[in-house]
Amino acid sequence: MKETSKKENSEKTKSKFSTVLELFLVFFKIGAVTFGGGLAMLPILEQELAEKRDWVTKERLLDYFAIGQSTPGIIAVNVATFIGYTRAGVLGGCLATLGVIMPSLIIITIIALFLSGFNDIEWVKKALAGINIGVSALLCKAVWKFRKNITASILAALLFVLSFVTVAFLHVNTIIVVAVSVVCGVATYFVRRKKPDAPDAPEAGDKNAEPPKTGSADAGDKTAGPQKTGSAETQTAPDTSEVNGAKTEGGDK
Repeated sequence: MKETSKKENSEKTKSKFSTVLELFLVFFKIGAVTFGGGLAMLPILEQELAEKRDWVTKERLLDYFAIGQSTPGIIAVNVATFIGYTRAGVLGGCLATLGVIMPSLIIITIIALFLSGFNDIEWVKKALAGINIGVSALLCKAVWKFRKNITASILAALLFVLSFVTVAFLHVNTIIVVAVSVVCGVATYFVRRKKPDAPDAPEAGDKNAEPPKTGSADAGDKTAGPQKTGSAETQTAPDTSEVNGAKTEGGDK
């Protein structure tokens, strides 16, 4: 028994170690190839986490991004922490967070040590301009792929349009837009929760539905019973006149 329990514990330890190691490597890869911030990570996260590994659904990934946008800190770090914690607890959250930020730390350290005036180099400016165009295309692709989830209802579509207009054209602070969106979402949840569910009415074309029984039908059934019994008695009762005639003939003989 002790050997069996030791084997099970060792297998669980190996499984957890492989899980947290995979989390670290996956988010290290995502952090190394992503430019433009947390929002630019959305297409890569969808491909690596939702499509390839099935760690999270697209709807849940959008929820993580919404929470990461609303909470303090970098969106990419918050999302990595959420997914890592969901997969492997506190250790998974820490290693996923470390994996997503480590490539940036390494690259920034190398640039600071060996390249002075990095932003003033001409080829670096051209490279960053090209990266910005690519990031914009990735963001457009992400919005287009998630359009069905974003506009799942009329209220969600209306909130999406109003948020875009207020931020892009009216230059309203994004904190206010996020706060109002949170309030609208919570209010919608409580309003829908208070509505009672209406009972399902039977369909008109349902042939299997039984017709309602009425009092007249019951009375008719009760009346029909004795009538059938009486008719049966009439059919089975013997003819007394024939019996008496037979007896009289026998006496004459």
